[in-house]
Amino acid sequence: MSIHPTAIVEPGAEIGADCEIMPYAVVTRHAILEDRVVVYPFAVIGGDPQYLQFQRGLTTGVRVGAGSVIREHVTINRSIHDGKFTTIGENCFLMSASHVAHDCQVGNNVVLANAALLAGHVSVGDHTFFGGGAAVHQFCRIGEGVMVAGHASITRDVPHFTMVAERDDIIGFNVVGLRRRGIGRASIAELKAAFQDVYFTAGNIREVAKDRLAANAFETAEARRFLEFFAGGKRSFARARRATSEESDG
Repeated sequence: MSIHPTAIVEPGAEIGADCEIMPYAVVTRHAILEDRVVVYPFAVIGGDPQYLQFQRGLTTGVRVGAGSVIREHVTINRSIHDGKFTTIGENCFLMSASHVAHDCQVGNNVVLANAALLAGHVSVGDHTFFGGGAAVHQFCRIGEGVMVAGHASITRDVPHFTMVAERDDIIGFNVVGLRRRGIGRASIAELKAAFQDVYFTAGNIREVAKDRLAANAFETAEARRFLEFFAGGKRSFARARRATSEESDG
């Protein structure tokens, strides 16, 4: 473990093996860092949530998974609910000035580019990337393997394996990301077909996805996970362009 003399690590903070806390970083007593976490200068982990009704005496915290990197000026706020945690998964990379608000649940291998912002209670699936300046509304779900464009404004749920830009505008399937993860051709083909079914079949999106699942229309685990996403959450879903099928081929 390496903690610079100018860093502030409050008594009660839990720091795992081989962590590095750089100059002027702040790790409050509400933070748990698992092994090999690196915290760069001026980051604040475990600060109070930006919530007017918050009761500061509550026992809440932040948990950062092993191998994650927290760059300069990143802020990760603790939960507003007694006994609960804001969580960052393993091997995440939070670039400078990005923000994770209270009660977010961020999966593994997630990247937040500079100044990306997650409001309270946002959930993020594994292997998702946020471009610089992207912002997500509170309580949104961002699925697994999603690519969020820089400066995107997200106010709706975004299903697994898609690319989203502008304001809740799904612009294609994240085929490049799927291939880099070693997802096979059969799964990618079924995902594309499931996407077309859900988004371009007349009717309610949730009901269409539910019907396809019940009919066992798709066999691969990835296609079924994509369809299952529409059964959860309380917000509406990001909408797709009609040209998506052509744009996402390749």
